[in-house]
Amino acid sequence: MNYETSVRSEGASMILDDDSAPRRRRALIIGAVVLVLAAALAFFMFGRKSESAGPAAAQGAKAQAPEVTVVTPGRQLVAGTVSATGTMAARIDMPVGVVGEGGEVTRVLVQPGDWVRAGQVLATIERSVQAQQSAALDAQINVARANARLAEQELARAQQLVGRGFVSKADVERKLATRDQALAQVRVAEAQYREALARTGRLDIRAPAAGLVLTRSVEPGQVVGAGSGTLFRLAKGGEMELRAQLSENDLASVHVGAIATVTPVGSSQSFKGQVWQVSPVIDPQTRQGIARIALAYSPLLRPGGFAQAEIVTGQVNAPLLPESAVLSDQNGNFVYIVDANDKAQRRAVKTGQVSDKGIAIISGLNGDEKVVLSAGAFLNPGQVVKPHHAVLGR
Repeated sequence: MNYETSVRSEGASMILDDDSAPRRRRALIIGAVVLVLAAALAFFMFGRKSESAGPAAAQGAKAQAPEVTVVTPGRQLVAGTVSATGTMAARIDMPVGVVGEGGEVTRVLVQPGDWVRAGQVLATIERSVQAQQSAALDAQINVARANARLAEQELARAQQLVGRGFVSKADVERKLATRDQALAQVRVAEAQYREALARTGRLDIRAPAAGLVLTRSVEPGQVVGAGSGTLFRLAKGGEMELRAQLSENDLASVHVGAIATVTPVGSSQSFKGQVWQVSPVIDPQTRQGIARIALAYSPLLRPGGFAQAEIVTGQVNAPLLPESAVLSDQNGNFVYIVDANDKAQRRAVKTGQVSDKGIAIISGLNGDEKVVLSAGAFLNPGQVVKPHHAVLGR
């Protein structure tokens, strides 16, 4: 009984094992298929979302980009310029020294910076000895005139007596010669007196022409003479000049009469001038020449100072931009342009003539770029912007 029961139970378990194996395989296959389908569905859904998120993010960044006004400058004829530096000086520097005998200086009547007229006394020299000499010569004139009057009277009496036979013609001729000699002595005495006055007058140190006193190198009590050198320096008419140093190539393009703009170092103010002389000689050491730019008087123009000049040499075909478009820093002048991807890019430029119409761009731009008109100082290279086109002159 027990044996039969055990045999039956073993047979039933074998039948059950044979039926469950295919089921497990089917279940595993079905589960794997479900997992693959779920992964494919998840990839499809999340992949589409990421693809749509890229353009959306780009559109969002573009929407937040700053708006800038851009212009396309093109090219036009503008004045070409040459840049130069040099030293300020008096256009006509007049040294003033002792022209007479000299002596002890009694008074100095001017200071540097004073304006003087032609012939104005700058300093006086002690003249007591010369005054006495002049007085003596003046007295000699009176003596000579008295002798001349006496000789004239004697001649007149002799001429009256010659007809009566009391005086010979020879005596008359001698008295005539004496009278002429006395008159000549009067002229000599007068000439000597005028010479003494002129010598005394030359003791005064005078301005040779109207102008501006630049330096003073004499004080009261100082003894001066012909070898004392320069006591004053004057700028004739107060006119100044910039002696601009130019290379051979630049000097060849500069001509007399060219207009120039001069800016002294340390000053933001510029002055208009004109080239009045171009050096005919090139320094063989530096390979440079000098263009002398005449300037009207200004207290800001001081001889010996350093200045920069922009000399107009002619017309060139170049872009012209408003001043708001051109920026500068320690690296020089630059502008911002907008590229094809609407990104701001920094572009270094070299500027030329500045006029009421704008700033000429000598190099750095072709003229067909989209240049940021303003607000460039708030941009960074590579920054996305929203450009709005404008037309120059409107």
